Amino acid sequence: MSLDFLVPVDDAVLGIAALLPKQVIGKSLQVHTEKNGFPELEKTRIAFFGIHESRNSYYPVMEYETSAFRKEFYQLYPGNWSINVADLGDLPSGEKPEDTYHALKEICLHLRQINIIPIVLGGSQDLTVSLYRSFETSNHWVNIVSVDNRFDFSQEEELISGRSYMSEIIMENPSKLNNFTNLGYQSYLIAQEELDLMEKLFFDSQRLGQVLDEPENTEPVFREADIVSFDMEVLSGVAAGSLSQGMPNGIDARTICALARYAGISDRVSIIGCFDLPNALIFHKLLAQMIWYFIEGVQCRFDEYPVNTAQGFTRYTVQMSDRELVFLKSSKSQRWWMEFVKENYLDNKTKRSALLSCTHQDYLNACNDILPDRWWRATKRN
Repeated sequence: MSLDFLVPVDDAVLGIAALLPKQVIGKSLQVHTEKNGFPELEKTRIAFFGIHESRNSYYPVMEYETSAFRKEFYQLYPGNWSINVADLGDLPSGEKPEDTYHALKEICLHLRQINIIPIVLGGSQDLTVSLYRSFETSNHWVNIVSVDNRFDFSQEEELISGRSYMSEIIMENPSKLNNFTNLGYQSYLIAQEELDLMEKLFFDSQRLGQVLDEPENTEPVFREADIVSFDMEVLSGVAAGSLSQGMPNGIDARTICALARYAGISDRVSIIGCFDLPNALIFHKLLAQMIWYFIEGVQCRFDEYPVNTAQGFTRYTVQMSDRELVFLKSSKSQRWWMEFVKENYLDNKTKRSALLSCTHQDYLNACNDILPDRWWRATKRN
């Protein structure tokens, strides 16, 4: 079984957890231990595990101390959760990076097949390729959201690396990638060729300033995502607890937790990864809180994917100067969608309507004859 690749949680962590109050998360987790083996996963909704593979990282990366994270996460108090969470231990590095990639893909595929959301913690962001490949047998197109200060489209390296993994995903044949969205990029870290490629492929992006000023506008992006990949180099040095090596500008602690919650609320997100993690006490605490907010988000899901507009939705038709747009608002979640037309390129006569998540502001903009950018890109992409 693919889970056999995983090693148990360190006994030292379990010893500390035994001394914690009975109300904390560490007391209710289903934990993979040396003594008892794997927990029963039949009723588990979320499972996290650590990983240490970073040999293809663009920069040298210290092995993340997953035990330090666990000590912080175990002592948090849960929300009003009805979902079960499991700690499956750690995935050790294989003889070659490709061995780790394969093991990670198989673990994620197995967990998703039994309706468990995997959370991957540690290693470098090139491991996102394995998360993507776990969808190889899926019958739908895949959307990836990357929270990162770069696009990672570099084509200089022949090997997969933390700076070029998206090029590998785009070039795979056959491809299952429908859309890639970057949240938090910083323009002075991006080559013009990468910006041109984003435009050519009609991919979406939001600059760091946009994410910080209006983090709520990222919610529709997460609503469309299957995979969410966090590169923690997107954090400011203060938030990462690494003033000597971190970036002077970046996402702050409060915003990264908000993004994690938006990812959790998304009915579609079925796997997340947090990569390039700094070994700093304040960051261990921040990562623990990020995972807390993600779980809180999953608890608050509205079960609106796939969207069924037969009931519970109000339809708004907006007549613009050059076209008509249809918006739908959910009475359950108060969230918005807009219709766009998908065309079959093999048969120009075959067209069907699809829904794209959006904001209330997109509706107001359309009322003022401003075409939503995400609608335009989705139409071109499809």
